[in-house]
Amino acid sequence: MTTTPTDDAASSSPDSPAHGTHGTHGTPVDAPATPQDTAAELADAMTRAIKRIRRRTSERLEPYGITPGQGRALRTLAHVPGCELPDRAMRLSDLADRLHIAPRSATTVVDALEEAGMVERTPDPADRRAVRIVLTDAGHAAVERIGQVRHEVALEYFGPVSPAEQDLLLRALRSAEAAYAATAPPRRTAPPGATR
Repeated sequence: MTTTPTDDAASSSPDSPAHGTHGTHGTPVDAPATPQDTAAELADAMTRAIKRIRRRTSERLEPYGITPGQGRALRTLAHVPGCELPDRAMRLSDLADRLHIAPRSATTVVDALEEAGMVERTPDPADRRAVRIVLTDAGHAAVERIGQVRHEVALEYFGPVSPAEQDLLLRALRSAEAAYAATAPPRRTAPPGATR
């Protein structure tokens, strides 16, 4: 499997602990790590892990004609109770908001999914100016396939890590995310007149 310089930069750089002379940010390996060094190294490790998992997931979904962005959209739509009903399915504007992308980008993703028969656009019964995205049977099947691939890739990547360490890492990340969410400024909402 080929790798990109970005993925392996931290593991092959002269400042990496693997070279035996310096650790994170050029700190000597035998010097005690500071909380700042540990946090930065953890962030770097998470970035590498996410890139590797995303790449492998993308490779596994490619034969099915599903891109990572389309997979995220399908999974988001599927989490709405009644996602196959026109009066309960998610609005296009809400999908864009959940995916943290511009409504125009969400439209492009939905166009591709609709062309593949995985979703259908339908007018919102409560607001004819709005569009709801209905998940089709093919869309549900794709969501199941995506879930299976994600599960397989996660098991492959984290398989060498003990269940206890996995649990500890998960709890630490959940704690960090909860603290961040509690203090982060609210996200900007779509400007008036944006596509719904």
